[in-house]
Amino acid sequence: MQGVAKVAAAAAVVLSAFLSGAGAAELPDLKGRTIVAVTENAYVPLNFADPKTGEGIGWEYDAFNEIAKRLNAKVEWKLTSWDAMIQAIRDGQFDVGMDGITINDERKQQVDFSDPYMISEQFMLVRADEKRFTDGPSFAALKDGLVGAQPGTTNFYVAIYNVLDGDEKNPRVKLFETFGASVQALKAGDVDTVLMDRTSADGYIGAQPGAFKIVGGPLGREEFGFILKKGSDLTAPINAAIASMKADGTFDALNKKWLYDYKSQN
Repeated sequence: MQGVAKVAAAAAVVLSAFLSGAGAAELPDLKGRTIVAVTENAYVPLNFADPKTGEGIGWEYDAFNEIAKRLNAKVEWKLTSWDAMIQAIRDGQFDVGMDGITINDERKQQVDFSDPYMISEQFMLVRADEKRFTDGPSFAALKDGLVGAQPGTTNFYVAIYNVLDGDEKNPRVKLFETFGASVQALKAGDVDTVLMDRTSADGYIGAQPGAFKIVGGPLGREEFGFILKKGSDLTAPINAAIASMKADGTFDALNKKWLYDYKSQN
């Protein structure tokens, strides 16, 4: 999800397969070390609470649990809000953070990033019966149209700079504390669109048939990475595990589970 640079994201979230690499036998051994990982639990299907159990589940949970397994490490999961996450990682409160976080130069000044694990693009999610606009330009021309967004996220900045007029105080952007709250506002008719990557949009469409649809085309491209404290000794091992999971098809299997099968079942 996020930043001026979270300027966009992919016609479907696809793996970045730039790295090929070492097999599991060649990976670093963290000797049972506990890695404290943090997420928000509000970004379907990457990280969210299982509606039946309340347990944190999703693509990022499965991916990072597997990374830890390959590195002979344990994961202690924590939750925090999106707006506190980068600072918390910067301050060393947690070892690694994830929330569909876009890799960009502004954030690189505060934290280190892993190699990218996804590439994605931003799309406009609207109510299924929406007929007043069909893309960004026609939405911009709809003078009373409102877009819901979290402050400081990609959906906010893409709305401001790719859809509207570049004024970050534009009153047509209605701010919400969580991503899920902005989608609920869309469903309730309090806003008219929410921008998100295609994976999340498909997740909401699949979970609530007949409630939402996508209009227009992709609004850009972004790469997601895990965030770590500057100079973290975990960055290189995590990157090695990411490379091995790309090479052996593990990420493809996670895509099938969370981006396709989950959507079709929900």
